[in-house]
Amino acid sequence: MKYRFAVFGDPVAHSKSPTIHLRFAEETGLDVCYEKVRVSEDDFARAVTDFFATGGHGLNITVPHKWSAFKMASQLSAEALVAGACNTLMPFGQDLYGHNTDGLGLLDDLDRLGWSPEGLRILILGAGGAIAGCLSPLLSRRPREIVIANRSKDKAVNLASRFGHPVSGIGLDCLDDLDLPFDLVINGISAGLSGSAEIELNEHILNTNGACYDLIYGAQETPFLRMCRPLTAHRSDGLGMLLSQAARAFELWTGVSPDPFSQLSDFGRASEN
Repeated sequence: MKYRFAVFGDPVAHSKSPTIHLRFAEETGLDVCYEKVRVSEDDFARAVTDFFATGGHGLNITVPHKWSAFKMASQLSAEALVAGACNTLMPFGQDLYGHNTDGLGLLDDLDRLGWSPEGLRILILGAGGAIAGCLSPLLSRRPREIVIANRSKDKAVNLASRFGHPVSGIGLDCLDDLDLPFDLVINGISAGLSGSAEIELNEHILNTNGACYDLIYGAQETPFLRMCRPLTAHRSDGLGMLLSQAARAFELWTGVSPDPFSQLSDFGRASEN
């Protein structure tokens, strides 16, 4: 059987999904065709319908289409329902099934690093769609507390209110007012802001043995991780999350589970411990 997959986004030229999934296919012995397709917001629904009508087996969805994918899917996973967004689509009988693998990919990578969220005080920087997709999986591991800090306090508070205790929201300008340091800080703010003067982590905010995780990834150390370097040796970018969320989608489409972390060395990554 030849599988036909694609990623839809705008822009999409930067996407590593074809490389990742074709490596999964090579490792598992499956025959896979994977394309990246730039799709405008106006054309998204038509493009999805046409892709599956012509024999497509699975779609990855990236910005700005995750909400549109959520609205199109008639069957939704629990993760997609809570996130209010889909990054993965596939046919389900005559219906369209939507899933969100972002948060599951984050948990897989935290497990790889040995950073179990159980019992931890977790600070999350940002309140965008990627964060929304990560909160429910994080809560399933029973952290002591999750605080969402965002430039717009109202957005952080509104997101936190969808989950209730132990999640709360604050403005970024209130970080220094918190009583206790955090065990894990997760950055979900864009590279243009994270690590800037607007966010200044210090020993009052991060525990001595705390860890810093950046959802952003790259061959070079991210601005956020550079800022964290004097505070902790436990730092990682989001490459492992990217690979693991892709592996979760590949398994959903094919029934075969690849090893996501065998590709870590192929991309280069920020230092971690």
